[in-house]
Amino acid sequence: MEKLMRLISMAPLLLLLSLPFAFAGHDYNQALSKSILFFEAQRSGYLPHNQRVTWRAHSGLNDGKASGVDLVGGYYDAGDNVKFGLPMAFTITMMSWSIIEYGKQMASNGELGHALEAVKWGTDYLIKAHPEPYVLYGEVGDGNSDHYCWQRPEDMTTDRHAYKIDPSNPGSDLAGETAAAMAAASIVFRRSNPAYSNELLRHALQLFEFADKYRGKYDSSITVVQKYYRSISGYNDELLWAAAWLYQASNNQYYLNYLGKNGDSMGGTGWAMTEFGWDVKYAGVQTLVAKLLMQGKAGLHAPVFERYHQKAEYFMCSLIGKGSRNIQKTPGGLIFRQRWNNMQFVTSASFLATVYSDYLTSSRGSLKCSAGNVAPSELLSFAKSQVDYLLGDNPRATSYMVGYGNNYPRQVHHRGSSIVSIKVDPKFVACRQGYATWYTRKASDPNVLTGAVVGGPDAYDNFADERENYEQTEPATYNNAPLLGILARLGGGHGGYNQLLPVVVPAPNPVVAKPIPAPKPKLTPTPASSSSPIAIEQKMTTSWNEKGKTYYKYSVVVTNKSDKTLKELKLSISKLYGPLWGLTKSGNSYGFPTWISSLPAGKSLEFVYIHSASPADVSVSSYNLA
Repeated sequence: MEKLMRLISMAPLLLLLSLPFAFAGHDYNQALSKSILFFEAQRSGYLPHNQRVTWRAHSGLNDGKASGVDLVGGYYDAGDNVKFGLPMAFTITMMSWSIIEYGKQMASNGELGHALEAVKWGTDYLIKAHPEPYVLYGEVGDGNSDHYCWQRPEDMTTDRHAYKIDPSNPGSDLAGETAAAMAAASIVFRRSNPAYSNELLRHALQLFEFADKYRGKYDSSITVVQKYYRSISGYNDELLWAAAWLYQASNNQYYLNYLGKNGDSMGGTGWAMTEFGWDVKYAGVQTLVAKLLMQGKAGLHAPVFERYHQKAEYFMCSLIGKGSRNIQKTPGGLIFRQRWNNMQFVTSASFLATVYSDYLTSSRGSLKCSAGNVAPSELLSFAKSQVDYLLGDNPRATSYMVGYGNNYPRQVHHRGSSIVSIKVDPKFVACRQGYATWYTRKASDPNVLTGAVVGGPDAYDNFADERENYEQTEPATYNNAPLLGILARLGGGHGGYNQLLPVVVPAPNPVVAKPIPAPKPKLTPTPASSSSPIAIEQKMTTSWNEKGKTYYKYSVVVTNKSDKTLKELKLSISKLYGPLWGLTKSGNSYGFPTWISSLPAGKSLEFVYIHSASPADVSVSSYNLA
């Protein structure tokens, strides 16, 4: 009732803003919560204590061991138990983009913390998968042997071989998408976890260099992936996509110039698209570059960026049926691209429509289609119509999000969901036994895969809720990832925000109960002369107990108080008994991290370290002011 009264009191404002969904029938906030929860069901590795999908357990604990690398963690892509690097990275990029655009709305819904955890579960794995600058592991497990078996992840007996790309076996598409994911995620964590953000950016920079220097398609190097995630579009779209994200993450002009100099030759300004997904990124690149153009950042590249912009508008016009070539829709109004997991294209395209609508509104622009100018609100209405269809407003009155509404798929093509939980029945389920006992069982799944978005209906709005109907009943992480942003946007209303302003992702509220705090060590500020041009402040930010030992995380901020640029900084750090992030070690001293070479007047840098002792002694050894 309180929510209803609040909506009623806001009605004049909402009508003034002409938002057609002001009194929507769907609970977008509930759908957002469920769609984030799905990612916890897809987790591989050691599950954390705050795991909310309790029918899952640890799995894939020896991943990478045979190759001498730790590849435990990450996500299973869909209803199988393989970790495919390209769609996983795209999933993380799109989750991050959702948070970058609509993190404030997620925070107001209490879901930002869960969304950040979902991103970090993926990026923690990507860091492991990138053990050397020019080495990236792109798959764990084999689709052929995995699909031969129907087993819970916890029971896997299938081959867990790890496949990698390197200079002799390149994969620019895989490395480029992974660079994009880490760059986008670095923006997400810039405020709440700056040291982690810097680590992600460092990996992203290395991966882009690897992708660009050693060019080739990843499925020519990791051939076992060809039946499952073949890169049809090649790698030029991923290189442009990664450059766009790296520019936003680093503000380094090199990546803006890369977009300008290579836009024509790499297809960024040439391809007129009607799809966007884990393989084909051109529409996403064109949308991002159009945003840069609207922000006034194009500079000398404005003519090239305008051509990207025109192709972005071509895509948007095709979605709403006002272009020169329009995307196909079902009789019920759903975007239709293909029978197999069509919903991935629905959520990805709808996300682009949502953000582009907000970019246009923020720039006071309109969409220019061959059928005439279109108001930004029409794009948002289109995205809403697609989400509403997905949630149940369709000829079958079926929700294609598991667990949302009353009529949703009950026989999902998903190994873990369809077999009794190992916590309920720990009896081992053998490879082929799963097919005989569980796959062919004509009954609802014993575990509800809450929040999963399945493949969806065919071109005529028909859908068969049958486990063996994998084209329609299999979910995927990349179906859900773009949906997070749309749901947050629709659930949060307008709010008067400007999507062209610098991105600030708010720090989330804690999402789990804090452990009983250990006694805090006495903190003393690092000695510094009041006349010193360099100030050093450190504080303990958190503590926890592990196996009877208390660990402390310390944040150290170094500030240039002078009116000159600080260069060649050398810090001395003693009494340090654990790992440190955010500085580069050289001999017995520490210097600037690899991504900066100087510190302008009045600016600060932050680094962090963890150990089980009082604060380390941090002091300045040498520096230059220029």
